Amino acid sequence: SIGSSPPSRPEPAAGAGEPLPGEVVVPGGQFLLGSPPDSGFIFDNEKWAHPVQIRSFRIARAPVTNAEFARFVDDRGYERPELWSNVGWAWRDRLHAKNPIYWQRKVQAAWFVRRYRDVVPLEPHAPVIHVNWYEADAYCRWAGRRLPTEAEWEAAAAGEPTADGQTLASSKRRYPWGDEPPTADHANLDLQHTGPIPVNLLPAGDSAFGCRQMIGNVWEWTASDFEPYPGFSADAYQEYSAPWFGGTHKVLRGGAFTTRSRMIRNNYRNFYTPDRRDVLAGFRTCSLET
Repeated sequence: SIGSSPPSRPEPAAGAGEPLPGEVVVPGGQFLLGSPPDSGFIFDNEKWAHPVQIRSFRIARAPVTNAEFARFVDDRGYERPELWSNVGWAWRDRLHAKNPIYWQRKVQAAWFVRRYRDVVPLEPHAPVIHVNWYEADAYCRWAGRRLPTEAEWEAAAAGEPTADGQTLASSKRRYPWGDEPPTADHANLDLQHTGPIPVNLLPAGDSAFGCRQMIGNVWEWTASDFEPYPGFSADAYQEYSAPWFGGTHKVLRGGAFTTRSRMIRNNYRNFYTPDRRDVLAGFRTCSLET
């Protein structure tokens, strides 16, 4: 994502961004994780939908913003080993990381960010991007929160409550808003914009539980290792998934502003090693309490 600027696209109006605070409760119950056989084209690592039991949890309505992550950085988050896993601290120490990779300090201690060929002020209410799993995990420890598992993430994006709101219903959505394909009102996809937009925008894309921008804008790290689903068998391209199982990669969900709308859906599993900072990835958090 660093290099020549992409073609110009309409950007949100200045001042359009506001934070989207708060969290929602996703009730527990049985949930079908993965893709059923009638899903159309899917990748082999999505096969097949299988029941998992989920406990009730609370998840943020929006991804962590630049302003929120800046508070972690300014509170010496990259200098405090107690906030990092052992392997995460070893990564930070090896790279001498002090902040997200493209952030820069400018006048009056303000944060700027390199965006393509330019250095621009950090948009406070856009989701943080280009942070790796270790950085996301450290932020969660600092904030007293945690990353969602991929089952929790998919339940928050695709699940629906029963009529009484007490458990997860058996129904499941293809997209957070329903089954109709994405439009510009639902999600920031297809390079509609040249980067992430503020987290309060696109309410039409909310999930049944009120989570926003679970599709598009930034990929979201989850707590889960990339592992096969029960009964996995490789498709014709056998090197796509199978070589990366075994705990070396973490699962990401949801797509980014560059993702093609014809490809993305709630069940899509992306996967990268936890040290990767070049991914168009951010994250949202869950409460430690149910």
